[in-house]
Amino acid sequence: MEQWVPLFDIFLTSPTPESEASTWLNQSFSASSSTSTPITTGSFLSLLMKPLDSIVVDESSSSSSAWPPCTNRVMFIQTLPNMVQSRVLSFLGFERQRFSGRDLAKLARTVLSGSQELDFWVQRAARNLLDVVSESNYEWISCLSLGSGEDEFESLPGWLKESAASSDLVLPWLPISPEELDWRTVNGNYENNYGSLSQVGECEDEDMNDVLEEMNIDNPESVHLEPEIKKRAVSLKARVVDFQSTSETVGLAKEIRELCLEKGGDSFTVLGLIEPWLADDETASILLSHLTSGSEEELTWPSQVLCSIILPKLLALEEPSSRVLVTATVEYCKLHQRASEYALLFPLILRRDGINNPIYDVITRIIKESLHPAHVASFCQKLLCGEKDERKVICLPCHQYLITDKMVWTESFFNLLQSILNHNVHLSQNSVDQIIYQVQQLAERFSNSLKFGNFLLCFVTKCSPFLKHHRLILTRVVEHNKTFLAKSILGKLAGL
Repeated sequence: MEQWVPLFDIFLTSPTPESEASTWLNQSFSASSSTSTPITTGSFLSLLMKPLDSIVVDESSSSSSAWPPCTNRVMFIQTLPNMVQSRVLSFLGFERQRFSGRDLAKLARTVLSGSQELDFWVQRAARNLLDVVSESNYEWISCLSLGSGEDEFESLPGWLKESAASSDLVLPWLPISPEELDWRTVNGNYENNYGSLSQVGECEDEDMNDVLEEMNIDNPESVHLEPEIKKRAVSLKARVVDFQSTSETVGLAKEIRELCLEKGGDSFTVLGLIEPWLADDETASILLSHLTSGSEEELTWPSQVLCSIILPKLLALEEPSSRVLVTATVEYCKLHQRASEYALLFPLILRRDGINNPIYDVITRIIKESLHPAHVASFCQKLLCGEKDERKVICLPCHQYLITDKMVWTESFFNLLQSILNHNVHLSQNSVDQIIYQVQQLAERFSNSLKFGNFLLCFVTKCSPFLKHHRLILTRVVEHNKTFLAKSILGKLAGL
């Protein structure tokens, strides 16, 4: 243990532990080669995974009546401070090529499956480590015929060289001519470009947090509105439920927009007073088409429009929605994809009673016609694997009771996942693993469900490259299924 003290001191005090630990490890390899206890990556992992007995005392019990303390079996790394644990796990991910991938995966899984409550940063570091060392079967790539083994690793394949030579386009597969390309972005500072790319997700989260703060969702009572604005909002509410003609509804939309965005009132609070979700479907579709924003990147106003006009209608949907409303919603979501994610898709899927068939139909239309498959894959990753604060929901305070922070798995939700897979959306390994965990828990409950069986058949067919190590688990799941599809699914699993 003494030989590792300098390394743990780096993890405890250094502002850059990964790089310093890597340097220390390089120096210690050569210095310890002649000693009786050489420093190796294997011995470091053995130390981290060394089993120890941890005594747990129930502090809630009085000393006079408390049971004797119980003993839990833990690894050595789990006895370290949370900050040191997260830094060690991050270092192992950074230097994963030096360690056994199987041992790293075992370490990460054991940390994540521990009985004690896990610190947020330790959990995140363990998940990241498990992600980077997880094995995956990539044999499906061989069918793409991307080139022969004679090509250099970073060289272009022959077919692409020929296409580039015969074309005056910069990228033969994209319609971009040299005149249209801003060469400053190509020849600019690579480090700056790389930094901006690596921070895209972080900037998006910051943008989302700013939007939620601007809307003041958590404390709407603190927003002060001028009496005149309140009076106008109440008068607009009466006009919303009294449809006269298309031209008058267009004028109503103009007045709503003016009151929300130009008169200095808090738009989120004003829309709550107007209650535009009470309008009939035809009026709602007209309002939606005339309350659109000119910028596709804007998030605040489009989110407010969706969550005040469309979302409440869909949350209460028990019958198929009207064609006019669905068409208007799909067109609006095409223009404002991020807003549709936070103010429509997340709230609907997190509906307290789960999604039903009418809601499934609307969500499917939006996903197929309004969102790019890559966007849908990202959405699924956040939905299935994200923490609670990553599934951000925008809705009016009066509708929050209809939404929960956990998904309710229904037959219609499995239908939705099947539709997403059939839409050629490529799920990540994390998303696939989470689905497998859920179907394992729900196998008995949906044992007689044809929809569940259809989803399993689609899932095994579409995601087969990710299922090699889950074949036994899925086989047990299918064995609970009592539908005629079970035999076909087991046949697919046998071929993995």
